[in-house]
Amino acid sequence: MSDAVRGTASRTRIGVVMPQAEITTGEVKATSDYARQAEESGFDHLLAFDHVLGVDSTSRPEWDGYYDHQVPFLEPFTLFAFLGSITTMEFVSDIMILPQRQTALVAKQAATLDQLVEGRLRLGVGIGWNEVEYEALGESFSTRGRRFEEQIGLLRELWTHPVVDHAGEFDRVDRAGIAPLPVQQPIPIWIGCGDKDIALDRVGRLADGWIPHPGLGAGGRLEAAWAKVRMFAERAGRDPDSIGLEGHVPLRDTTIEGTEAKLSRWIDMGASHVAFNALGAGLAWPGQHLDVCSQVGARWSQHLGVDRPWTAPVQRRRRRDRQ
Repeated sequence: MSDAVRGTASRTRIGVVMPQAEITTGEVKATSDYARQAEESGFDHLLAFDHVLGVDSTSRPEWDGYYDHQVPFLEPFTLFAFLGSITTMEFVSDIMILPQRQTALVAKQAATLDQLVEGRLRLGVGIGWNEVEYEALGESFSTRGRRFEEQIGLLRELWTHPVVDHAGEFDRVDRAGIAPLPVQQPIPIWIGCGDKDIALDRVGRLADGWIPHPGLGAGGRLEAAWAKVRMFAERAGRDPDSIGLEGHVPLRDTTIEGTEAKLSRWIDMGASHVAFNALGAGLAWPGQHLDVCSQVGARWSQHLGVDRPWTAPVQRRRRRDRQ
């Protein structure tokens, strides 16, 4: 690894996706074992996917969605609150479908969680694609883009001011506020999306970071989209270097050894964070997932060749557990 790349690597934080879509009945609490294993293996943040409802695909021959009602998704805020007392990792929603939720309620839930986990929350949000969820939650699918932009601004207001007076197209807060406010002022908001210009423009103008859609692949399409995010940021008068980038390395596309090359590619792109994802790799929950998490975490930490900033908290927790 060259000195230049090593310098970039020392700033890259590595994380892992909770493989909750493969959790089997009766083994849900193994999520705590997985979080402990991830931290002790060198990962410093944990990501969880979000969906409220899955449709019954058997009654919809035309359905071409990514999942259906049989795929398990644990609600991220609840999951993170459960795990917050047993790990010092950062928690990331990847991604929460913001416009299908009430803005003030999300602000309250996120602020409470941020207090409970002592400022270790990063809110990943997006507009989603599942119209069935929007209908069931009583929100409009057709206006989700405009509502999304208003929500981001309102969330930041609610997190940083004791009293908010907001009258927008979609939300009204009449001289009210949430308490307690979050530890972070405000909680970082990262936008997850594909490479449509309208979406990349939102990232550049509004987001603290970008979570690219995994479908962008490994070719030049991803690099071109990242260049556009930075361009839109400059156009909005923002420093493009202030926008983080969360890379994903899916095991299903490679081997355990091959994940290191994909990690390096993200580092070369300037990713501030890179997450390992074992979903879809045919691993059994929880045993094989725990083993692979340990192997990849050790390899990535060694590959980066730096003293990781989360070593001390892990050692403190181990000493506390022995007392």
